[in-house]
Amino acid sequence: MIGLKSGTVKLVQHQEEWHENAENVISVLKQLLGDTALDIQHVGSTAICSIHAKPIIDIAVAVHDIKDILPYIEVLKQHNIFFHEGAVAGEVFFVMEDGDIRTHHIHIVKRNGTGWSNYISFRDYLNANPEKAMMYDEFNRKSAVRFADDRKRYTASKQEIIGQLLSEANM
Repeated sequence: MIGLKSGTVKLVQHQEEWHENAENVISVLKQLLGDTALDIQHVGSTAICSIHAKPIIDIAVAVHDIKDILPYIEVLKQHNIFFHEGAVAGEVFFVMEDGDIRTHHIHIVKRNGTGWSNYISFRDYLNANPEKAMMYDEFNRKSAVRFADDRKRYTASKQEIIGQLLSEANM
C-alpha cells in the first residue's frame, strides 16, 4: 500500500514494495531532470527497513542550487509531480497525489547542504543501528496515535528525537 489521505497520520509495517516504487520514481526523475539532479535517494521512514512508516515515499534530489529546479516545475507537473510552495524551509518541495491521497514527497535540496546530509545520515544511521530504529519507531507510533488527524503536529512532535538521532549519527 502506498498513499495516505492528506493531513492524516497512519503508520503501517515496512513493505518491500516501497523500495521498488521509490526506484521507479527515481528513474522517472532522472529522465526528467537529467544532469540537474546530481543524486537522487529514497529517504525517510519508508527507506528504513525495520520500522513502521506513513505509506508516503520520500525522495531527496540533490542539486547545485535549489533554484536550478524551477525551470522544471511545468514538466514535472505534466508527470503528476506537483510543486508545493513553502512546505519545507530550505527546500523546493513537490508532491505526488492520487486524488486526495498523497503518495510521494519529493524534496529538492542543495547537494552537500544540511538538508541532504540529514536525510542520508538519518536513513543510514537507523538502518545500521536497529536498537535506535526501534526507539524511533516506538516514539513515532505513539505520536501517530496522538496526532492521527494532525500531520503538522505529528511532524513537529518528532523534531526533538530526530535531532537527537542526527547528533548521534554525525558524531
